[in-house]
Amino acid sequence: MSEFRLFVGNLAWATTDESLKGAFAEAVGEENVMDAKVIMDRYTGRSRGFGFVSLASQEAAQKAVEVMNGANVDGREVRVDHASSRDR
Repeated sequence: MSEFRLFVGNLAWATTDESLKGAFAEAVGEENVMDAKVIMDRYTGRSRGFGFVSLASQEAAQKAVEVMNGANVDGREVRVDHASSRDR
């Protein structure tokens, strides 16, 4: 099964994987949100202010961008866009 990743920026330090997933589930339906991950700083253990959300379909991903870009998550207006693949 394919998954479609979104980049989510401008997250509050208090945002967790669960609260990020919950915000997207509310917007596009829980069945469409496969995973959510807030990226943490390895030295401080604090959020780096961004994360990624994986969705089940291209349609759900597009709807999430439209609904969530500029939305309030944990007191911050987040930026949502399609994630680019990272070459390693």
